[in-house]
Amino acid sequence: MKNVLVLGGTQFFGKRLVQRLIEEGNNVTIATRGMTSDPFGDKIERLIIDREDKHSLVEAFKVRKWDVVYDQTCYSPLEALEAVDALYGKVHRYIFTSTMAVYEFGTQHKEEVFKAEDFHFTFKGRREYPGFAGYQEAKRAAEKVLSDQSNMEVVCVRFPLVIGKDDYTDRFGFHVERIIDSQPIGIENLNLRYSFITSVDAAEFLLVMGNNDYVGPINAGCEKDISLAELIQKIESMVGKEAIIEQKKTSVNASPYCLGGSWSINTNRAKQLGFQFADLHETIEELISFYSAKSTKI
Repeated sequence: MKNVLVLGGTQFFGKRLVQRLIEEGNNVTIATRGMTSDPFGDKIERLIIDREDKHSLVEAFKVRKWDVVYDQTCYSPLEALEAVDALYGKVHRYIFTSTMAVYEFGTQHKEEVFKAEDFHFTFKGRREYPGFAGYQEAKRAAEKVLSDQSNMEVVCVRFPLVIGKDDYTDRFGFHVERIIDSQPIGIENLNLRYSFITSVDAAEFLLVMGNNDYVGPINAGCEKDISLAELIQKIESMVGKEAIIEQKKTSVNASPYCLGGSWSINTNRAKQLGFQFADLHETIEELISFYSAKSTKI
């Protein structure tokens, strides 16, 4: 049994992680703004924090210690620094939810492609990192801050696009629903390729990393990547309708997956640790069926 702190844990795969931690018999505490309800009742302890207010972290974490901390809500290097300062001497292992966005566009990126220890940045708060470029810089800088810590074991889990039936963003469902409804989808380049991970695997991998002795960055996701063309074709085949693709994107028709380039990761390191991820194509087909049934009921 471990004492575990989750910064976040009330949405998507963070909620799944908390459930798995409880099932494994851990003493779980979540630290959030207290604005989103959770289903865990008296199975967990709750702390109220504001990631933009260091004093709230210091007060919440005083006279407490944890074996493992999962950081699901860090969106700036300043927040990373304030968290490790508030937790100094209070935590053994720190698992940071990072992203494949730390890499430039490209396919099958290995962990060594981005070395956080070599990244130079200026400390800023989350509101000073607008848009995708800001998000990318913020996550890179946060990894740098955490990689500099010598008083705790740090793991930076670099996730690709996360998909699942519990995805509150509905990014995957957008494509299925618009094809079924004969609504256009804005995609400038159908040849772009992406990596994905299921919300179930994301939570399970975080759990594994909390019980492992691995330190450093690590990619996690389905073994293969897929192009937008392949994704659209698979949806067309399963729902029996042809997609209307428009190269000109608008705020209404733009695919949430139409980014500035291909983005995929190599997950050999995770597989060498013994973790097996869900099959990408089976996962996608299951989700198409789910969203197709959901759209039909509406």
